[in-house]
Amino acid sequence: MKIVLDHVTKIYPGRVKGSPEVRAVSDFNFEIPDGKLIGLLGPSGCGKSTTLNMICGLEAPTSGRVFFGEDDVTDLPPENRGVGMVFQSYALYPHLTVRQNIMFPLENLKGSEKLSKEVMREKAEEAARLVQIDKLLDRKPGELSGGQQQRVAIARALVKRPRVLLLDEPLSNLDARLRLQTREEIRRIQVETGITTVFVTHDQEEAMSISDQIVVMSAGVLQQIGAPQKVYDDPVNLFVAKFLGTPAINVFMGKVRNEMLWIGDEAVLQVKGVEDRNVYAGIRPEGFTLQEDGPLSLKLVRIEVMGRDTSVISTHGACEGTTVRSIVPSDAKINNNGGYVRFALKPYKVHLFDTTTKERIYFGAQEE
Repeated sequence: MKIVLDHVTKIYPGRVKGSPEVRAVSDFNFEIPDGKLIGLLGPSGCGKSTTLNMICGLEAPTSGRVFFGEDDVTDLPPENRGVGMVFQSYALYPHLTVRQNIMFPLENLKGSEKLSKEVMREKAEEAARLVQIDKLLDRKPGELSGGQQQRVAIARALVKRPRVLLLDEPLSNLDARLRLQTREEIRRIQVETGITTVFVTHDQEEAMSISDQIVVMSAGVLQQIGAPQKVYDDPVNLFVAKFLGTPAINVFMGKVRNEMLWIGDEAVLQVKGVEDRNVYAGIRPEGFTLQEDGPLSLKLVRIEVMGRDTSVISTHGACEGTTVRSIVPSDAKINNNGGYVRFALKPYKVHLFDTTTKERIYFGAQEE
């Protein structure tokens, strides 16, 4: 089921008389393709949950329309939209068994949609098998781990075979190992069912690992849409570049003179087509290549051996952060030349940004 958000805006009035209104979502315009898993990503307060609630019908947009396929569902209540919703809190009924929790949405069906007890049990067991909890049907939520409870919540959302599955920070209450396992399960379930799915998270690693596309938001405004790797490699502005990536991108104050990027007193990279100006230079941690006569010198602080990779921790007076993190192969030889280490830069891992608008400045960089 394709989802279209047509210039959707949500404005909340000020909490007290005379206080300014809050624009939670501003002119959100996007089409979610049928059968895809979309990661809605951004920091807390960016409007991603509000956007999800408008898709679900829990919130009405101040302006704009919401479509499922060709159907305008803007004014439809949630129960008539054919959505399944999974919240950060599992919202399971503690006095009911797993089977009864999963069956609960089916028991509320009326008229021609009403099902017999036998059919409801069959559908509940089918949903439980899909999320691999079919051996836990007679237990109660208090007897389950956090990951198992989350699977029950997903099974309950899927039991009516919704047109759209909406997940609002579904992994936040799980520990790191369970988050990894459960996000893989969510992707498997989505692929098996083919249900259009919107996954809201502030965790960029979660979004990038399982999404067909990610939608990056900030302060209610859509920043960039695209395949996860494409957005990572080709950010449109400084916010997106800084928000995506672990470790984070290194940002330097730089200047362009005669189509050369200068960081401090060093000319570090040719940037064809860029006029003379001050810039922010963002360098991904993997964008550094150790080179004894490299153009960029950094003051070495320490070396962290990570197994497959080595992190070189250093400092530079022009760096926005307190340290610079460079990732190099674990077998790389690091020469400490008087407390400094020198690097060449990979052009396609260096991004320039306007110091006022923070928008991307493109230059002629050739990939190796």
